[in-house]
Amino acid sequence: MTLHELAFPSMGTRVRLLASDPSPLPTARAEVERLAARLTRFDAGSELGALNADPRPVVPASADLRAAVRAALRGAELTGGLADPTLLAPLERAGYGSSLLGVPRTPLRDALASAPARRAARPHPAGAWRAVEVDDAAGTIARPPAVRLDLGGSAKGFVADRAAALLGAPCAVDCGGDMRVRGAHEVRVAHPFGGEPAAVIALSDGAVATSGVDARLWDHAHHHLLDPATGAPAWTGVVSATALAPTAAEAEALAKAALLSGPGAGLELLARHGGGVLVLDDGDVVTT
Repeated sequence: MTLHELAFPSMGTRVRLLASDPSPLPTARAEVERLAARLTRFDAGSELGALNADPRPVVPASADLRAAVRAALRGAELTGGLADPTLLAPLERAGYGSSLLGVPRTPLRDALASAPARRAARPHPAGAWRAVEVDDAAGTIARPPAVRLDLGGSAKGFVADRAAALLGAPCAVDCGGDMRVRGAHEVRVAHPFGGEPAAVIALSDGAVATSGVDARLWDHAHHHLLDPATGAPAWTGVVSATALAPTAAEAEALAKAALLSGPGAGLELLARHGGGVLVLDDGDVVTT
């Protein structure tokens, strides 16, 4: 069956909408762009920007923002705190305080050569994300003083799930590697070193997400996937992780956690949650 495609830039990446019926594509695009504008941390005027700047411990929040924050907290819970949405301050200290669009990217092999010794990441012992509360009855979000939220990774999965719900099956929504599909599809996972795909996955009515250090590399060995325990870019021996899950939001969290866990623990994590793919520092591909 032929799928009609609509592709456009959003959320600092490329979004692709594919559907057998093209009529809902403009509506799905509008939803992606509406949510992207609301959930970005790079615009002080966005709702997330306003939440992060608000000194009050409890802040009124729209249903969209509450749902997006809840999805991020669910990802943190699912991964034991490895997919932590409260790492905005260390992200800024690492050099990711503004969008990196247009910033030259460090080649992956050069970054690997400059990277520190490999070690598995760990959750932050304080677990600030556990103190963030979403209250739908009151229409509010509560968080401790000085805790600010980054939805950069989790929002892409959340938005992919929302957009797919607007498209009839079969369809696929790809938000920069976070993909939600309805119907049966074949998904090709790009290899971070180029060449042939790292894997080809048969997927039906579910989600797949890839998280990789190659997506945003700057200043030699800096990237956006932080070790929550140290706040520094994590170099674990895994350069790319792909996870399968029922929703793109869950798949995004699992992919990030698998990369942060390192080869052995990352593979075990993926095996417990539906399978996936790891690409290691030397380019080897490991699947479960």
